[in-house]
Amino acid sequence: MTNDDSGATPDDSLSIHEPPRVLVPVEVLEGQTIPQSLVEFLAPAEIIVLGYHVLPEQTPAEQASMQFEDRANEAVDDIAATFTAAGREVETRVAFTHDRDQTLDRVAAAVGATTVLLPNPVGEIDDILVPLRGAVDVDRLADLVATLLDDGTVTLWALTDGAGADDTETLLDHCAETLRERGVDPGQIRTESGPAAESPTRAVVERSGEFDVIVMGEGQDTLLTTVLGDTTDRIAEGAVAPVLVVRRGESDGTAPTESE
Repeated sequence: MTNDDSGATPDDSLSIHEPPRVLVPVEVLEGQTIPQSLVEFLAPAEIIVLGYHVLPEQTPAEQASMQFEDRANEAVDDIAATFTAAGREVETRVAFTHDRDQTLDRVAAAVGATTVLLPNPVGEIDDILVPLRGAVDVDRLADLVATLLDDGTVTLWALTDGAGADDTETLLDHCAETLRERGVDPGQIRTESGPAAESPTRAVVERSGEFDVIVMGEGQDTLLTTVLGDTTDRIAEGAVAPVLVVRRGESDGTAPTESE
């Protein structure tokens, strides 16, 4: 790992930061799995596997829980075992829901997840893209990247909307410096400033095939509106690479029930 604290002051050491908590949602009854390379990539973080199943509107959640809970738990345990084999203890949850997007958002808040995975197929993971726009939690972005990055590279890509170019460059510089403070080798960090983009979301989708993993922040939007919102530009549906969405701040929440 490259996130040692050589060259960093004690106050800047990554060791003072808690490991990022990554929520890994899996549509277990549809046979969805997590690629082994992604399991190994995420293993340094704290992992919560959420097995969920989206129900037809007319199907009561309690009925589905009685019918499918054992099967769902078995599938979740199998996925959790792949993380355990990679050296990470795992929390697991199962939810039967009529609204996947709201369930992901609610469970992420309930378990204190700093990051939510949007799975996609992937091979070896060497190149990470971090699109930067607006107000994002740079510390959380840096913590996640520094924890997960091994021998690959991270590209910080500042997206502009034609205004506030100076602020965009300041954000780019600040993120790069924060990564260096977390112990990431400067040689692994690349920076880019994108042209004015009418749709930053579409711009990210279009570049997603150039990288192995995308790490992005919620910004001023919520998880639902940034990534899962009902638009034609949904990153969740359009991106080729897996997407890790870094949530803003701490969220208080209550533990979700087994069905909803």
